[in-house]
Amino acid sequence: MRQSTLDIDDLRRRRSLVITRQEAAEALGVDPRTITVGIEDGTIPSVKIGRRIVIPREKFLALFADGTS
Repeated sequence: MRQSTLDIDDLRRRRSLVITRQEAAEALGVDPRTITVGIEDGTIPSVKIGRRIVIPREKFLALFADGTS
């Protein structure tokens, strides 16, 4: 299995407003198809911009917040 170079903390440090399915999958250590299923069933927030689907970074990170902030 390939070693991930991106994790949730990396996403927290970024300034971009959105992340891609590939970035989300890499940070979680799952297949990008798993992220696609989450988007399709509504468990992962997404925004469609033209033909492209992206994930709002802050909303995605809120899914994994531990509530101690």
